[in-house]
Amino acid sequence: MVRTFLDSGVLLAAVRSLGRDRERALEILEHPDRRFLTSPFVHLELVPKAIFHKKGLEKAFYDEYFNAAEWFRDLDKIEAAAQIEASKSGLAAMDALHLAAANLSRADEFVTTERPGKPIYRTSLIRIVHLFD
Repeated sequence: MVRTFLDSGVLLAAVRSLGRDRERALEILEHPDRRFLTSPFVHLELVPKAIFHKKGLEKAFYDEYFNAAEWFRDLDKIEAAAQIEASKSGLAAMDALHLAAANLSRADEFVTTERPGKPIYRTSLIRIVHLFD
């Protein structure tokens, strides 16, 4: 079982994109040998906007994902690890929080829509997988 932490962009691609981007995101989500991991930060990036914009189908998609995912909720540990990794790798705050949560939840991989060359690829906490490779 591959322990997979998805960046918010992957879930957005699955629910909003068309064509190959959506297909690739859904391939990962439908893979039977994956256990999905998440944190309150991924949820916060996605669900409130779906509610605000009254996107019921999108909200239902997120609800299904988050109900099935394994959550890491120790915010103090996430914040402490994110501070260290952001300082070390030059990460934006939310990327640092996501990577810290992925690492603390013992993820095998972090799947993102961020293009190679971005600061997120400097991390040594976890293997980064670009969704579109």
